[in-house]
Amino acid sequence: MPESLRPLAVMGVSGAGKSTIGELLATALGAEYADGDDFHPAANVAKMSAGTPLDDADRWPWLDAVGAWLAAHPGGVVSCSALKRVYRDRLRAAAPAVLFVELDVPRAELVRRMTTRTGHFMRVRMLDSQLATLQPLAADEPGTTVDATGSPRSVVERVLSDLRGRLADPG
Repeated sequence: MPESLRPLAVMGVSGAGKSTIGELLATALGAEYADGDDFHPAANVAKMSAGTPLDDADRWPWLDAVGAWLAAHPGGVVSCSALKRVYRDRLRAAAPAVLFVELDVPRAELVRRMTTRTGHFMRVRMLDSQLATLQPLAADEPGTTVDATGSPRSVVERVLSDLRGRLADPG
């Protein structure tokens, strides 16, 4: 595991490609990868599967688990929606060196992706609530926002290019 690298959180709404890009980034960096969906308690998965958006009370324990993973895995990569700045602040409190990679995808493409994938608990009817919740990565937040409509490999190349010089852990 590359302990000299900063941890990365690949963020965005459902269908943006967080898991795909996160895994590819981890491979490119020789880092460990974790899917943020795996940190959700069963109650959260059941709620989302039923079409009910999570509220902040549902998200705090999940974000704490993701943050703990980031803190325990220097140089690791995790996919995590991290839709609001306050959620990213929570992750930064646990792992101050974390860099965020926001995947930007137009709604029509998100719908296409979500309707063609199988085996995922998040349904397309939940997309609008996620888009309404999304607070894009601000200029003063550490990381980058990339257009994620290209091939996964081209998106990873863009991320690595954008983060060049910022991946080394300053601590």
